[in-house]
Amino acid sequence: MVKKLLFGKYDYENIKVSDPSLVKYISLNPMIIPHSFGRHAKKPFEKAKVNLIERLANKLLRGGTGRKTSGKVIRTHGTMQGQKTKALKIVEKAFDIVAKRTNKNPIQLLVDAIENSAPREDFTRVSFGGVAYQVAVDISASRRLDLALRNIALAAIIGSFDNKKTLAEALADEIEYAAKNDLQNSYAIKKKDETERMAKAAR
Repeated sequence: MVKKLLFGKYDYENIKVSDPSLVKYISLNPMIIPHSFGRHAKKPFEKAKVNLIERLANKLLRGGTGRKTSGKVIRTHGTMQGQKTKALKIVEKAFDIVAKRTNKNPIQLLVDAIENSAPREDFTRVSFGGVAYQVAVDISASRRLDLALRNIALAAIIGSFDNKKTLAEALADEIEYAAKNDLQNSYAIKKKDETERMAKAAR
């Protein structure tokens, strides 16, 4: 049986997920082109079975935040919305950059980046008698993964917005920084730290 390599280049074998809570939700079922064609869309909890790389590509399909993020209003004017193939090519280019720079499997680096940037605690607003309070809450493993992927993708969009750097280069940078747990340079690690700090203050 022929081994399925991601984009025909990267091996899914020996990828280690160190965080026990994320093991169940990080799907690394071998696929050459990770595209499920939305088969999971209408089934509860089926998102956990979608290949991790496809979920990252899906996060790149956002149409901009429409509000200030890191001092900028990010608007992509729909240039990526609905273009799944384009998003997957960007992810492939980013993985090629990461592999060339580090000589490591980019799938493993993405897993490490997610583990480092997934917040363990969040806060929510509750109202008692017309007075609103912020209360710390635990985050489910599924939401932790979603937040990590969203922040990594958003970091790439912010990094390439109004910049000479391409989206693939910005994504490669963020994966490397987050995999190293680099608080100074990684947007996703900063967001995790900020969220956990605010949750701690709301206890």
